[in-house]
Amino acid sequence: MYKAAYPGGFAIGAFNVNGLESIQAVTAGCAAEDSPVILQACHKALAQMGPKYLMKLIEAALETADLPVALHLDHGEDFEICRKAIECGYTSVMVDGSRFSLEENIALTRRVVEYAHPRGIPVEAELGRIGGGEGVILVGAAEASYTDPAEAERFVCESGCDSLAVAIGTAHGAFKFPGEPKLDFERLAEIRRRLPGLPLVLHGASSVPQECVALANKYGAKFSGARGVPEEMISRAAGMGVSKVNVNTDLCIAMIGNVRKYLSENPQTCEPRDYLADGREAVKELVRRKVRIMGSSGKASAMMGRPAAARAV
Repeated sequence: MYKAAYPGGFAIGAFNVNGLESIQAVTAGCAAEDSPVILQACHKALAQMGPKYLMKLIEAALETADLPVALHLDHGEDFEICRKAIECGYTSVMVDGSRFSLEENIALTRRVVEYAHPRGIPVEAELGRIGGGEGVILVGAAEASYTDPAEAERFVCESGCDSLAVAIGTAHGAFKFPGEPKLDFERLAEIRRRLPGLPLVLHGASSVPQECVALANKYGAKFSGARGVPEEMISRAAGMGVSKVNVNTDLCIAMIGNVRKYLSENPQTCEPRDYLADGREAVKELVRRKVRIMGSSGKASAMMGRPAAARAV
């Protein structure tokens, strides 16, 4: 995927999945756009679903959506979590040693790389600290730190990682910016200059669409003040070496807003399949919007060496 995305100036959406509905919604949205997709789950989601259930759901997704699909471990916090994910069948892993010193992060990442590469598994790492919740780690604003370009060059050289998550101003969660959204594109450009050809990754890149926030708040949620990364900034980053964009919060807000609406309007319902259907459809349509922004719409067929697929309207 990265071999097409990096020179093509587009990014692949990496969407966090937490069960049947989210896997269905994400794959259906990408299929409708003829877009490759990265389905990702952190180890908490893996523990919730169980490895056998997760892998069978992914197999079903592969059978029903003829797309390039990767299964990626998001925020593997130590070697054992990454090892277990590879044994479960993940096709890509992220090791997150960003909370450690540079030397400790290099050592941890190198250990995962040395285990993963002989098994054909690429490794994503992170340098710098992105604010908000990372896996089970909460990073406060005071602890967040931007990626140093010179350190990034050393880190990639010594760790052997295949892609690098960089901190340039994004944040996890629904409340990313206290003031005007701002990403450090000069820093991103310098990292790309020092590491030409290396796929870069944006974590905490949900845009928090205000119509989704408004719908959720209307039916009882409390997301007042939630704001994310403007969509035009995501598109700009995709043309500057960012080949993977992580999205989780947007999917959660779209799901919960539509579930709340359905339950409010249908208080007699007792069927999860009814109220989850609206949420699943909303997530599907949001995923379609996301891959258009990232520029991957229409790219799946080319990656698979076939004529471009006709996309649904």
